[in-house]
Amino acid sequence: MSQFVLSTYLTQSLGIPFHPDLRICGIDEVGRGAFAGPLVACGVVFPASYVNTDLRDSKELSPSRRTELAEVVRNDALSWELSEISAEDIDRHGVGWANRTAFEYLLEALEADVYICDGNLKLQSAKTWISLPKGDQLVTAASGASIIAKTHRDGLMEHHHHEAPMYCWADNKGYGSQAHREAIRIHGLHPLHRRSFIHEPSGDASPVQLTIFPAAHS
Repeated sequence: MSQFVLSTYLTQSLGIPFHPDLRICGIDEVGRGAFAGPLVACGVVFPASYVNTDLRDSKELSPSRRTELAEVVRNDALSWELSEISAEDIDRHGVGWANRTAFEYLLEALEADVYICDGNLKLQSAKTWISLPKGDQLVTAASGASIIAKTHRDGLMEHHHHEAPMYCWADNKGYGSQAHREAIRIHGLHPLHRRSFIHEPSGDASPVQLTIFPAAHS
């Protein structure tokens, strides 16, 4: 497999002439497969000339290194934004819907010349965007988005751990670890749990106000 080169990819895939000041927005999400907590997506805009070889997929980094690099990304980015989709809305509309909706919000919220969305999604937007599997490993802006989204969501779950320590969210971050599954069996479900991931939903499809919102920059 040939080495991925962003300038070649943009020219061949989108017909976009590459220049150093081209604003590239990378978008990624975390929490898609969690049992509890929101899906969090992030968009980060860097100029095409920006280079930082320390940035990579957040899953490849230790928690302390992610925290360090998240601060670097926030300081170096031209702009960045977060969005969250609640567990309740994921239950009502599905995690695929949540992923698309979070990404579409960020496409509109951030100004860039081209948007690289990690994964393989079909989105509704007039912006110039493309889905790129493993984008968080290939495109610096998407790596930065992955790092900010991961540190933000981990912080949320660590905060909620204090109100429901039996679920061990400080350790598992809402994912389905053995300890988390056992705590659900013993204590039942918390409002932050995605019931559709754990048992059959109730079937109530009545409309609700969607909780899509930009997360506070912190």
